[in-house]
Amino acid sequence: MLRGFRDFILRGNVVDLAVAVIIGAAFGKIITAFTTNIISPLIGAIVGKPDFSYLFFTLNGGKIGYGSFLTAVIDFLIQAAVVYFLLVVPINYLMAKVNKPAETTTKTCDECLSEIPLTAKRCKFCAQPVA
Repeated sequence: MLRGFRDFILRGNVVDLAVAVIIGAAFGKIITAFTTNIISPLIGAIVGKPDFSYLFFTLNGGKIGYGSFLTAVIDFLIQAAVVYFLLVVPINYLMAKVNKPAETTTKTCDECLSEIPLTAKRCKFCAQPVA
C-alpha cells in the first residue's frame, strides 16, 4: 500500500503540479501587490474611492453588503487584465515568433498527386509537365 502511495507521489505529473501551484501562489502575490499598490490607487484617483465596501442595504434588519462583492469582482477583473496584458499577450507574441511555420518547398503533381519540388517543371514520377 505504501509503495503505491510512494509511486503516486513521485510520479512526474504530481511533482509538476506541485511546482505549478507553488509558482502560481507566488505569482498571485505579485499580481495582488501590483493591483493593490499601483492599479487600485490609480482607479481611486480617477473614481474617488477604489473600495466599495461602504455600499449596502438593509433587508428586514439584516445588512446586505453588495459593495464588498462589487469590490471583489472589480479586483478580479483588474487582476485578470494585468495577467492577460502583462503575461499572456507577450508570451503569445514570443511563441508566434519562435514557432513560425516552415516554408513549403514542395508542391503536388496534378496528375499523380506526388510531392515534387517547387521549382520542378516536370513531375519526377510521371513525367507530366507541372504549372
